[in-house]
Amino acid sequence: MDAQGRGRAENIDPADQWVLNPNTGDYELRLSPSAGQSAVPGPRRNAPRQGGRGRPTPGRERPRQDERRDERRDERDERREVPGQRRRRVKEPETASGGRRKQRPRKSKGKTKGKKVMVWTGGTLAFLLVAGCTGGYLYYQHLNDNITSIDDDGAGTGGFSKDRAINILVMGTDKRSGSGNKGYGDEGSVGHADTTILLHVSKDRTNATALSIPRDMITDIPDCPTTMKDGTKKTIPGSQNVRFNESLGQYERTPSCTMRTVTEITGIKLDHFMVADFNAVKTLSSAVGGVDVCLAKDIDDPKSHLKLSKGKHTIEGEEALAFVRTRHTVGNGGDLSRIELQQQFLSSLMRKLKSSDTLTDPTKMIDLAEAGTKALTVDSKIADIMKLKDLGMELGKLDMKNLSFATLPVKDNPAEKVPITVVLDPPKADPLFAMMRADESLTEVKKQQKKEKAAVAARLKGPKADASEVRVDIYNGSGKTGAAQTTLTWLQNNEGVLKSSQLGNAPSDIKKTTLEYASDQADQARRLADIMGLPAAALKPGKSEKNAQGLPAMKLTLGGDFKGAGVPIAAPSKAPEGIQKVEADKTVCAK
Repeated sequence: MDAQGRGRAENIDPADQWVLNPNTGDYELRLSPSAGQSAVPGPRRNAPRQGGRGRPTPGRERPRQDERRDERRDERDERREVPGQRRRRVKEPETASGGRRKQRPRKSKGKTKGKKVMVWTGGTLAFLLVAGCTGGYLYYQHLNDNITSIDDDGAGTGGFSKDRAINILVMGTDKRSGSGNKGYGDEGSVGHADTTILLHVSKDRTNATALSIPRDMITDIPDCPTTMKDGTKKTIPGSQNVRFNESLGQYERTPSCTMRTVTEITGIKLDHFMVADFNAVKTLSSAVGGVDVCLAKDIDDPKSHLKLSKGKHTIEGEEALAFVRTRHTVGNGGDLSRIELQQQFLSSLMRKLKSSDTLTDPTKMIDLAEAGTKALTVDSKIADIMKLKDLGMELGKLDMKNLSFATLPVKDNPAEKVPITVVLDPPKADPLFAMMRADESLTEVKKQQKKEKAAVAARLKGPKADASEVRVDIYNGSGKTGAAQTTLTWLQNNEGVLKSSQLGNAPSDIKKTTLEYASDQADQARRLADIMGLPAAALKPGKSEKNAQGLPAMKLTLGGDFKGAGVPIAAPSKAPEGIQKVEADKTVCAK
């Protein structure tokens, strides 16, 4: 923590001011009665930065300081009235809604929701341990001033929501910023996307996929509207057939351009981005007391400076950075092998964050708060500790054992005689993207299916009518011209659904395809769903309509998820063969 962050209490470690009460599971502030000021560091008076907070208005700064001094004096007086060594819990501040923050529940042997939140928010949200106590506001401001942000330039959704899936792009750059990093990265690099992971968390928070995108994959980069460092805006022209890592840094491209590129590749609209430099790996790994890794052989890589023997190790700082950057002595010596090491490291880091040794240690949590907020750059939509807290609460609902790390399916570039770069492998990649968009887990979700989901899934179970008995009217709500007619032609000529007709456009476009039917048409609905690859959620039992002949007919409305006649609408329920993946709760040894 620097001198600005410490304020007047520069000789006091703020973590030493917090004591875990084993009877309640709460952290309590420990201050001597004669203390002149809270040891929690105050806000740093930094110059304004893009997307961040600027210097307080001079005319208002003194009154706020006076008010805080008076509040601290009152609270010290209140504590002096407590006899002996008994400590009285400091009055908690009111929330924005006027209510008071709830006390932490008593510590239990099970895994609490609070612990899950800490796993996902990591260092950035350790401030929750102090937010309700004296000095908590000052520390909140201090952490807030640590955050660096960049505009997303409209490339995202505008921010995550509690009622839909969450998609976050996590990037690591090869820019050698910070002291002690001159031995790493490319000389004079502008900060390319050296490591990129798309984290997709399902709408119901039961599963998540962390998809690594190889930096050397050849792709197209779209035109990118960009906010420049001086605040001006311009559109940076796109590039064709270039390495993916050029989506960041090259031609002054910002993370928002990488967001647009990933959306073009996957069809997934992103909510936020987070960017880490070399220092993030060093400081976060040290803050948790080291990360456990495993090697299946000895490694001595002079380029990354990693030298480790076969077996298990606990690494931090420079050694941790060397581990995630090494590639020449593992696997085939390429970027894909390095990705496997990075996935192992991140899985282990998450397990370490989740451990009680971290979550019950106030010193580690303070260190994580400092490291996390200083080492990460985020988009301006979440450039606030409270917004990060809300995001962490959502991510904290996920059980880590339902998180899968995977690598984007690629193959050697056929345009190169000696393969150096790779290209997308559509037969494997497209089903993977479809699974992510549909919230399908890459591995079996280790959680019992909710009753309502089971009821929906049951709509596909049961006898199916013969295709010749299926009577359906088709409407086009997809926004794609001629979709209803091409579907009708395909059903009649290829699938034998002769009792079908198309009735033009639906009253309005819809996002997802639906099939409405009466209870006595359930067998027909199951047959049509089987033919078209409809998911159970598309089946809407209720009532049928009368067709032109006055006969009862089901109503099929094609939605925005319609990709073409004969193309299944439902996402695959199983990952394609050959996908490189690992589950976050399992330990693997790098080969």
